[in-house]
Amino acid sequence: MLLKELAASASPLNEQQVHKLTQVAAELSATQLAWVSGYFYGISQHTAGIAAPGPIAVAQPAGKLTIIYASQTGNAKGVAKELKASASANGVEVSLFNAADYKVRNLKKETHVLIVASTNGEGEAPDDAIEFHKELKAGKAGKLDGLQYGVIGLGDSSYEFYCQTGKDFDEYLSKAGATPLLARLDADVDYDAVCQSWSQEAVALVKEALKSEAANDLAPVVPLTAGATSLYNKKHPFAAELLTNQAIVGRDSDRDVRHFEISLEGSDLSYQPGDALGVWFSNDEQLVDALLAQTGVDAASEVIVDEQSVTIREALINSYELTQGYASFVQSYSELTDAPKLRALVDDKAALREYCAKHQILDIAREQQGALTAEQLQASLRRLTPRLYSIASSQAEVEDEVHLTVGVVRFDQDGESRNGGASAYLSDRLEEGAQVRVFIEHNDNFRLPANDDTPVIMVGPGTGIAPFRAFLQERDARDASGQNWLFFGNPHFTQDFLYQLEWQRYMKSGLLNKISLAFSRDQQEKIYVQHKLREQGAEVYAWLEQGAHFYVCGDANKMAKDVHDALIDIVAEHGNQTTDQATEYVDALRAAKRYQRDVY
Repeated sequence: MLLKELAASASPLNEQQVHKLTQVAAELSATQLAWVSGYFYGISQHTAGIAAPGPIAVAQPAGKLTIIYASQTGNAKGVAKELKASASANGVEVSLFNAADYKVRNLKKETHVLIVASTNGEGEAPDDAIEFHKELKAGKAGKLDGLQYGVIGLGDSSYEFYCQTGKDFDEYLSKAGATPLLARLDADVDYDAVCQSWSQEAVALVKEALKSEAANDLAPVVPLTAGATSLYNKKHPFAAELLTNQAIVGRDSDRDVRHFEISLEGSDLSYQPGDALGVWFSNDEQLVDALLAQTGVDAASEVIVDEQSVTIREALINSYELTQGYASFVQSYSELTDAPKLRALVDDKAALREYCAKHQILDIAREQQGALTAEQLQASLRRLTPRLYSIASSQAEVEDEVHLTVGVVRFDQDGESRNGGASAYLSDRLEEGAQVRVFIEHNDNFRLPANDDTPVIMVGPGTGIAPFRAFLQERDARDASGQNWLFFGNPHFTQDFLYQLEWQRYMKSGLLNKISLAFSRDQQEKIYVQHKLREQGAEVYAWLEQGAHFYVCGDANKMAKDVHDALIDIVAEHGNQTTDQATEYVDALRAAKRYQRDVY
């Protein structure tokens, strides 16, 4: 229960006490919250006449646990922080490290290590774990016969290299002689429940192995907590007001791109340029009704969701993923309906991934008329997950607001219109003044340089422009003297030049020193941002040699790869280096956090 709700409940605290407790809790880390919880419990037991071993129950374990996270967008970091909070609450001495800050050779000194790792791109390690991954693969950790370990891999099963980084870490540690404490967990996009279960088991095993003599040693394993310093997070989102929903493309554009402004007033939520906003949404009721009709399920049938009984229709609207296809539904539905096309797809992984990318759940169900029960349909679906959008504003500029730049997903499927989940919810089904549930997803792998004198190069075609709007607002507010160079691309200058007036204003003021534009369809030969980079390769390389930070945001499937290849070629050509040397140069930029990507 949120602290602000305590006063309205049967809580023994008065309103003033609740206010004080809220203020204190907002300033504490997850570990501190766990410590305070144990402290207050000890006091309560002493007050009730139960003997306590001392004023504070602090574990004194024989060894310690080390948790390492490799996170691209913040999900793995969040899971790792919750894991640390649970270990601390159970009397286990624990340290938490970003993989970027942990030296592989120190694994020899460890007895118990848990790793939480996401996967980036085509099976690559996240940017903060590139060096850790490389050294572990090369065997630089040495023999690890005395190490027990566990791995959580986070991923999306619709991608070919599902949880690959977690699988890699598991393989490398095993080859080095380390012993698995428990089996690796490969967690899909709806990872919360399985991660909580795995983490509780891991904490119990570590606690037993370390033979803790803490006062709470005989207590059962304490469940994971939210693990965040804010009252509002992914599990407890803030009900924010939608202030503005504005189309920012021309009326003849073949795209629908919206600028959204959302109020965070009263939430105490804060963010930095580079962070993302998580948006919870509900599914279109017409889509839900069509799926129920296709599968023959009675809309009034009752099912259990989070230990509560609701109708299957309500469950589909609020709790299950319908606007993305995924392999688990194809397999389950093919078995329930004996659909021949779906059965064939299950055996062809590449074709299955391509199929799921182009079909929503209703489209998959229409491959074969169903006669399912509500429970069968529910069991076939995966839970709804929030969408993350790169924040397009700086709080130094907009204060208690957060801005988004969202491309609304719209396409035709067999003559019928299909829309995205969160994007269409924001644009079509949410009125200005209505509430939307949001939270901040911090991204420490996409940050402006701490030194305001540092030059930055920003590559953000399409809606990838969003974080760079935030970057420039922030640098403007900080009077940063470092030069700024923006690469932007979209189909047409007249229809798709997002935030054109703002960039012109920044050029006039001198904040934006250079802007390179690639409007791909305004001439016979298509021109993209990677072409503009190559055209100005000599100057790009000169900026890098002067210490510039290089940022990329946008499409991961093609644009980010093409930009990466262009960057290597630029370094090779203008730095007079071989391709291998240029690749090492670019890898060194990434390791130094001078080359950062926010791609999706």
